[in-house]
Amino acid sequence: MLAKQPDILPSRTALAFRLVMLLALMITGYFTVSENVALTRVVKVLLRLSTTVIIYMEYRRLSRIYIASFRHSNTLAFFFYLMYLLLGLSSLMWSTKPGYSLLQLLMTSQSLFFCYFFIKTILLYNAFNKDQELSLHCIFGQAIFLILLVFVAGRWIEPDSFFRLTHGGEEARLGGYFMNPNELGMLAVVALSMYMIDFHRRGFSLYNAFMFALVLYALIMTGSRSSMIGFLLIVLYFIKQSDNAKLKATIYLMVLVSIPFIVQMIFIKQGDLSEVLSMTGRLPFWKALITESLPREPYFGFGFMRIAYKDAFQGVHTYAGQMTHNTFIQVLLNLGFVGLFIACVQLFFTVRAAILATDNYRVKFFMGVFIPIIINSFTEFGIFGESNYGILFWQFLIFLFLIQYNPQLNRYQKVLFKIRGLNPALVSN
Repeated sequence: MLAKQPDILPSRTALAFRLVMLLALMITGYFTVSENVALTRVVKVLLRLSTTVIIYMEYRRLSRIYIASFRHSNTLAFFFYLMYLLLGLSSLMWSTKPGYSLLQLLMTSQSLFFCYFFIKTILLYNAFNKDQELSLHCIFGQAIFLILLVFVAGRWIEPDSFFRLTHGGEEARLGGYFMNPNELGMLAVVALSMYMIDFHRRGFSLYNAFMFALVLYALIMTGSRSSMIGFLLIVLYFIKQSDNAKLKATIYLMVLVSIPFIVQMIFIKQGDLSEVLSMTGRLPFWKALITESLPREPYFGFGFMRIAYKDAFQGVHTYAGQMTHNTFIQVLLNLGFVGLFIACVQLFFTVRAAILATDNYRVKFFMGVFIPIIINSFTEFGIFGESNYGILFWQFLIFLFLIQYNPQLNRYQKVLFKIRGLNPALVSN
């Protein structure tokens, strides 16, 4: 394919391995890797910055071999995301803690750069390697599997560190001090959806079935109600995509049979009915936030990722909290009604891009990631909350329909084609 430069052709296996490791390390950068707060902060900064620098270098290396030519569509989703970030930047002028707001803004912007070059790297490689393309769902599935493998192993080797006691010590949930069990459950559901995409594309394999079973076990161990709901919705979505009537009927039956066990083990076992109906105390907390905190700064909020004048909001009849456990209320409190409007419009245009898309693979990938992270957004940090890998995944979805390889080259790029000995048919329409 590169007749004049065969010695620098990138190996698909090596590139895929590097991308898997980079994504795994990037996600790991959101974990609490040590109970030492200072050490955790240093590790997080190093992991996130180093992965961003390396993915940029990876992209630059490929662009020196191939021709980097891209076009953009569905730009309104990206435009409103930039508007959201710019409003966050402006909020430093009135933030109740500018230093913290700036830190959150920088971390959100950093992950945006990472996603941008990660997607472009895959698109550039695939444009010139049609017979051995990199699959985004495989990279995601393998990267998350490596992380969850550590947690499952830790569940047996060091349970005191990898389990978190909740409900007065009555329940042990996978996550430990490393990660909130609900966030870990959401991560597991994203991985499970990636394996279901692979089942649809390449059929059943023992290798994928093993990874699916291990990740499903990790999901159950997290005891995350919201993530289990997300998993069931993912299963139903992919059943609907299948043309096999018997398979559909079998899986529907399995889901119906499993619902009582899931309700008993996760929804009832971890609390009484009143706790479930109040969403473990979140409903009164949200009511207090909207009625007590919001009226103080209704239009532009308390500053990026700030929900009160102090570090934590303390309601009259609720517990104290530093975050809202709902990404939309989080935006409403930290950027006011203006910020919430921008965030909702941004969400609308991103979903609209997926609805209008004709590429079935990208739509499946979008749904496989979108369903778990949007459900997580109603109970935890979510796509517009404090820095977390839900934001990272949302940024991937924004770029998924924004960037495409452009085979219509300009004069300068055509000259580069000849110099580098590339075959124009590789990127023809």
